[in-house]
Amino acid sequence: MNYSSAFIPTLREVPADAVIASHRLMFRSGLLRKLANGLFAYLPLGLRSFRKVEQIVREEMNATGALEIKPSVVVPGELWKESGRWDSMGESLLRLKNRLNNDFVVSPTAEEAFTAIVRDELSSYRQLPLALYQINTKFRDEIRPRYGVMRGREFTMKDAYSWHTDDKSLDGTYQAMGRAYRRIFKRCGLSVIPVRADSGAMGGSGSEEFMVESEVGDNTLLLCKSCEYAANVEKASCTPDFQVRPSIETARAAAANTPACKKIETPNVKTINDLCAFLKTEPKAFIKTLVYRAVNVELDLSSAPGCSKLERKKISADAPSVYSEAFFAVAIRGDLDVNEVKLAAVLKASEVSLAPDTDVVRLTGAPVGFAGPVGLSFLPIIIDHTVTGMEDAVTGALEKDLHYEHAAYGRDFEAWMIEDVRTVKAGDRCPLCGGELYTKMGNELGHIFKLGYKYTRSMNVTYLDENGKTQMPVMGCYGIGVDRTLASVIEEHHDEAGIIWPASVAPYHVIIIPIKYNNEVKTAADNLAAELTKAGIEVLLDDRNERPGVKFNDADLTGIPWRVVIGDKGLAQPNPQVEIKRRSEKENLMIDTDKAAALLAQKIREELAALNS
Repeated sequence: MNYSSAFIPTLREVPADAVIASHRLMFRSGLLRKLANGLFAYLPLGLRSFRKVEQIVREEMNATGALEIKPSVVVPGELWKESGRWDSMGESLLRLKNRLNNDFVVSPTAEEAFTAIVRDELSSYRQLPLALYQINTKFRDEIRPRYGVMRGREFTMKDAYSWHTDDKSLDGTYQAMGRAYRRIFKRCGLSVIPVRADSGAMGGSGSEEFMVESEVGDNTLLLCKSCEYAANVEKASCTPDFQVRPSIETARAAAANTPACKKIETPNVKTINDLCAFLKTEPKAFIKTLVYRAVNVELDLSSAPGCSKLERKKISADAPSVYSEAFFAVAIRGDLDVNEVKLAAVLKASEVSLAPDTDVVRLTGAPVGFAGPVGLSFLPIIIDHTVTGMEDAVTGALEKDLHYEHAAYGRDFEAWMIEDVRTVKAGDRCPLCGGELYTKMGNELGHIFKLGYKYTRSMNVTYLDENGKTQMPVMGCYGIGVDRTLASVIEEHHDEAGIIWPASVAPYHVIIIPIKYNNEVKTAADNLAAELTKAGIEVLLDDRNERPGVKFNDADLTGIPWRVVIGDKGLAQPNPQVEIKRRSEKENLMIDTDKAAALLAQKIREELAALNS
């Protein structure tokens, strides 16, 4: 390709709204242009790299045995109503109606579409396991799209889904997808951090995210200094720094020598800090009790305290009750915070949030700031594991200006559920080796899930097993953001001058820069370009009538891995020579013109082989 025939509108100025390196450089190097907030157009140079990422993903998916299909981007709303996500996805779901007033969705994800396709075709266990995937456009109506294609409204994702007769089969595909993801990101030249993750609104039992470190990352990662433990803060756990009471009997025994629980006056004291100052103690001595509102709770709460009158509905005859709204008390040690993502997972809820003050007063019978688990009979109480080790604690007494002292789990109050709902933080101890945990910020590039029966149950997908009995398949889900992956390559591989592409995703492998594109220089540049092209090397020949400095700056900005400079001075040598320079290195090399093509082809093939190994 000749530069003069290409469309590469480079910029010298940084766009005002570009905060991160990939956003700045994708615009400056002519890869991308903005159509509207969160909506972008790939220009020819950017699309070449985009297609290479896409092809790497496709090759690795095919290698797992997954089969590519292409569903529509606009999907009937009825499918989303079947799955129960028509309402739970909220305002990020772009809904529309056609001229017949039928509901449709512009897909933000593809579980419903894929499940519907398989439902209509699946009949026998002999068809399983089955894995299908797409590389397709998505749309999510983000409130604050930012960071260019890192968080746009329209984007491209690879979505794969698998259906299985049992968990063993699902686990085999899940592990194979995890290995494929590691190969994909390695081939793209990316250093990823696989972390344990929460399945969130996707549902399911197990999940792993693939993160890249980023100063502006949306995710906080907890990593161990001593072993390979890594988890998203939404899922992270830690070694307990307290005495765990494995049963209520052991908790009662531990509290046997504790003074009886009694009320103490705490006038105008509401917060943990106020209590610490008033009682001259530390936050670890308190039990903090918070009231949460949960939406779309998929648990049978019929026997839970305070839940007998809750509104409920069925999503199918075989499904558990789904409570449109429910309230819960959560008790945790006073120096810790509740992890709302963990809490939502425990409750199988689409959303949890702190209850409004009016509901707190109504449900606890006490002013805000005086809730506690002792005597709280109007709400199901979920206690964090930390509370099981507290046999002499201070907590709210459900009355204004009163707290309990000497409160003990097992003796003075019990729990409806005991769960890990604490937020792990830097300095906590690793759950695997006990080493110190530290934090990094990261962006998610890929996520794999064991979905279980969430969609096959709600959308009634069945098959006949070897005994002719009707069964439901168990599902897996595996996603990669193609745009995010491309932007992350730039985030990891750039300097002050521009992008430094790995050869695997570079728009071109070599840029040839003739100092003046005429006479012998033109002949040498054309011959080298033809020889490299014949060898399978992608070449951009800068034939523009521009100053050498402009050409060099654009070559660095666009990040093409190898640069060849051809000038009269080099060609005038007894053995005509050209200058070769790798974008990632400072030094250049003078080499005989007749050896340049072979050397470049060798270097590029070596790099590609290393990335693909």
